[in-house]
Amino acid sequence: MASQLTLSLMMGPLTPIPVPRSVMEALTQVSVTSASSGSPGSFSLNFSTSKVSDITNDLLPSGYFDPPTRVVISATLNGATTVLIDGVITTHDVVPSDEAGKSTLSIKGEDLTRMMDLIDFSSLIAYPGMPYEARVALIVAKYSALYGILPMVIPSVMLFVKNPVEGIDGQVGTDLAYVKMLAERVGYTFFLMPGPEPGMSLAYWGPKLQAMIPFLAPPTPFAIDWDGSSNVESLQFSFDGFKKTLFVVLIKVGDVPVPLPIQVPDVTPISPPLGAKIPIPLKLTPITGFSPYSPIEAGAMALARAVEAANVVSGRGTLDVLRYGSILSPRTVIEVKGAGITYDGSYYIESVTHTIKQGSYKQDFSLLRNALIAQGSSGLAPLSSGGAVQQLPGLETPAAQPTQGPSPIPAAPAPSPTRSRSARCMARSSRHI
Repeated sequence: MASQLTLSLMMGPLTPIPVPRSVMEALTQVSVTSASSGSPGSFSLNFSTSKVSDITNDLLPSGYFDPPTRVVISATLNGATTVLIDGVITTHDVVPSDEAGKSTLSIKGEDLTRMMDLIDFSSLIAYPGMPYEARVALIVAKYSALYGILPMVIPSVMLFVKNPVEGIDGQVGTDLAYVKMLAERVGYTFFLMPGPEPGMSLAYWGPKLQAMIPFLAPPTPFAIDWDGSSNVESLQFSFDGFKKTLFVVLIKVGDVPVPLPIQVPDVTPISPPLGAKIPIPLKLTPITGFSPYSPIEAGAMALARAVEAANVVSGRGTLDVLRYGSILSPRTVIEVKGAGITYDGSYYIESVTHTIKQGSYKQDFSLLRNALIAQGSSGLAPLSSGGAVQQLPGLETPAAQPTQGPSPIPAAPAPSPTRSRSARCMARSSRHI
């Protein structure tokens, strides 16, 4: 129902505030993409304008939509608010039209990592005797006061501190480029997670966890071809047998005339097999190019490369948020049921794209995993829908309520009657979908 879902839009130079009512009424479509592959989160906003609208005559001339204006987009479903993105405007496009009501304003932007990629600090900042973790925390701290970004730095097991007597490391490139370079050296990843409240973000620097996090409620399982209880609109899978690669490191031992190949494992505690049948690698590639790095750094980079190449099974699909019952978030593990023995089981959610229009909220998603056939598969088990919105790591999540049996998948809500434009706006910054 319309009252189940409300969209909120906030904008401002540094501290975002609710947008004027005229802006919210002119909004026709919102698109937000979140991915875990290292690319920044992005968004686009489409507005309907005219030559007599406030957007054309007041807001555009005053620079209201100029880069780098900050934008926060959040959605509230059944009382739970999810921040979809906290970013800045990068471009806006105006398309006038001779037809009344057909002129449009399109705004595009990226998450706040864009503001970390503006100034090249090469040879300007040094980090004497500081491990990578301390450098990342210090860099992120510069953006806490302006943008509410808090560091979430996971210490690496390969903790290394360079002796200042032997040399002092200096920053190379922008803050974003340097933080990502340090993450790559220890097999980590870096990204911003919006929330948990509007105006806040967590800067995650740590391992790419392709595993279920025990203390967080899992998302509602995907059900397809489930006798009328399906909660996704479409779902398809692909198995690329030639993607998996056996990486080896060539080691020269004593008087042995040929180098000895040492296999780099593609399964680690943070990337366990997500199925019972692990495909056999069809390619063998020696790893090269790691000579400038220490043995510890080279090993971490080799492990990360092997884990990435092991994700040979992919999936993608579309769901209706009101029918699914919650807002799907990326960078977690979800169960798939009803796709058959080969493709049922656990998948890592690689990316999610939100598309919001009046009366519609759809999500396109992509999935990855490194194996086939669900672990412990013994036919199709009853579908459980015990998960709420996936919360951010380290934050409290309400415990799931016990049930006496499988919970039904929420049915698609009945369409609400046509309402006037003023009734669709509960506040200046929010709008029911």
